[in-house]
Amino acid sequence: MNIKAVAKPARTLLSPNDHALILIDHQSQMAFNTKSIDITTLRTNVAMLARAAKGFRVPTIVTTISKDTFAGPLFNEIADVFPNAEVIDRTTSNGWEDENLIRRVNAIGKDRLVMCGLWTSVCCNGPVLSALEQGYEVYVVTDACGDCTIEAHERAIARMIQAGARPITSLAYLLELQRDWARLETYELTVGIAKQYGGPFGVGLQYAKTMFETHGGQKG
Repeated sequence: MNIKAVAKPARTLLSPNDHALILIDHQSQMAFNTKSIDITTLRTNVAMLARAAKGFRVPTIVTTISKDTFAGPLFNEIADVFPNAEVIDRTTSNGWEDENLIRRVNAIGKDRLVMCGLWTSVCCNGPVLSALEQGYEVYVVTDACGDCTIEAHERAIARMIQAGARPITSLAYLLELQRDWARLETYELTVGIAKQYGGPFGVGLQYAKTMFETHGGQKG
């Protein structure tokens, strides 16, 4: 068999216009007992994810659970990025059983979904398994999720992957949407988000840009 390589991306790579993002229950009460990831790291990853979706104009659904009576306010990292979002507040731990959420999913009309939430084993796991069973392609942003224990988080991720979900991280999501540094219309957006929220990678970008300019290079 003679295979010829073609300069084109894999179909499974995400692009800004081929999916919707669902941010599930990133709220105070759910964060209090999240132990599988440092809460500061989690919030940073959520901020990077939300800003990437906003900048690349990805249709985004924000959901909460019992906001006024139990789980409390949404993370500022989401609320500040989507100040006018119609946040869907539910009583069901599995958001896929909420008619308002399903109405929004159907209105957007994407058959590829990217999801994350607190807790991984409950509020994220339920919608992911339900959407997969109904024929959707689902990606899970694993470092924008968290659970009461590392065991709970890891078992939930394993369960979703076994059902067909594709794992991805927040920084990988940002870079996958950009994918080509020659895309100048989103270059500054991507670099700006990475510098602020991208950890060592962002520090490296800032260092390289500063040193390049200091030693006579042109400004990017």
